[in-house]
Amino acid sequence: MSRPSRTPLIGLLVGHTVSLTGNMLTIIALPLYVLAETGSPAATGLTAAVATAPIVLGGALGGVLVDRIGYRRASVLADLVSCLTVAAIPLLHATVGLPFWALLALVFLSGLLDTPGQTARVALLPEAATAAGLPTERAIGWFEATERGARLLGAPVAGLLVATLGALPVLVLDAATFVLSAVVVAVLVPANLQPGADEAATVDGPATSHDTGYWRQFAAGVRFLLAEPLLRVLVLLVLVTNFFDATNTNVLLPVVAHRDLGGAAALGLLVGAMGGGALAGSLVFSAVGHRLPRRVTFVVAFAVAGPPPFWAMAAGLPLPVLLVVFASAGFAAGAINPMIGAIKLERVPARMRARAYGVIGAVAWAAIPLGALAAGFASEHAGTTATLVVAGAGYLLVVLTPLLGGPWRTMNRPPNPPQETVPKARQATVPGQPSDRDTRIITA
Repeated sequence: MSRPSRTPLIGLLVGHTVSLTGNMLTIIALPLYVLAETGSPAATGLTAAVATAPIVLGGALGGVLVDRIGYRRASVLADLVSCLTVAAIPLLHATVGLPFWALLALVFLSGLLDTPGQTARVALLPEAATAAGLPTERAIGWFEATERGARLLGAPVAGLLVATLGALPVLVLDAATFVLSAVVVAVLVPANLQPGADEAATVDGPATSHDTGYWRQFAAGVRFLLAEPLLRVLVLLVLVTNFFDATNTNVLLPVVAHRDLGGAAALGLLVGAMGGGALAGSLVFSAVGHRLPRRVTFVVAFAVAGPPPFWAMAAGLPLPVLLVVFASAGFAAGAINPMIGAIKLERVPARMRARAYGVIGAVAWAAIPLGALAAGFASEHAGTTATLVVAGAGYLLVVLTPLLGGPWRTMNRPPNPPQETVPKARQATVPGQPSDRDTRIITA
């Protein structure tokens, strides 16, 4: 029996943290760059829509590609593509010039493989935990902490860097983080780390089975989602709340920070406060969440996490008070993704994780481009304050719907997870269930 090695798990955690920190640099720098260049909330909203549309496409279609070309390879490739496209923005701006259409094209290309890359690292997590001799649940907790930590530290640092250096130098630094993430995963995660012997053909090479065609695998993920009533209503709710979250994160918050709070530093602090609160909330929920009624906790957490930041900004509260509101919202949000993740773990067979999670994530993110576009248009024509008030009210109405019953009554943990469709080799290899990247935009 081989000795446990934590190197693959460390590689995944470090690579994921660095890659997500790079994403935070983009989230802070890009809207402020567009606002500085155009002065238009509508242009900022259009840029955010173009940035998130490929994430939806990548989630829907990329899960099968991740299954086919290999998890490790997909993670490295995604980071390298992000490096090239992000680096091209300051390079073109400083040389031949960067027209707005070219910026949109680069932003689109940058996001195309982002979701598949993160899905690939998630898909490798259970095997990395097994190699380390650790319970999968513990590795999932660490993985979740890296995501929260990247937001907690990355956003304030990004804000300070943009305020000090400007948006374009920060994008150069962002490109470097993607290179570092790719190198870490390529060096520390072995090529033979695989989900199980039965799937060896799809991990670091093309699938060879006659029935593993791309569209057949994609259709299987869609059919699975349609056949699960709770997953259907859950994804629909997150789809709508992500619409509202996109109005805030991608447009309204940068506009308010730029207009009323002093710019990049305030934006970074607010995003960091949300991330710090979410990290604390995740830790607290991991300790006591199993004792709480799932449906009521879900509704309360969403109601505290969603509407208050909208209304606090609409009220024109000073930055210190906003930091408290955002931290409190983040703390409540820390309980949401673990519950969503647990529901998926209980219902998605392990052999379908990449394609099913890809479809779920794509549907959940599908309204984000529309939210960004709507916020930019509404802010420019109806005013930012009115848009914030209406968005907060709509958010609250949506998150109360689980109290109506229906499939939501089945949120409690089932007595047995879906093992009947899991290959025996998988059951022998994985001593637990995988986690997944966040499906809500409030977690990066």
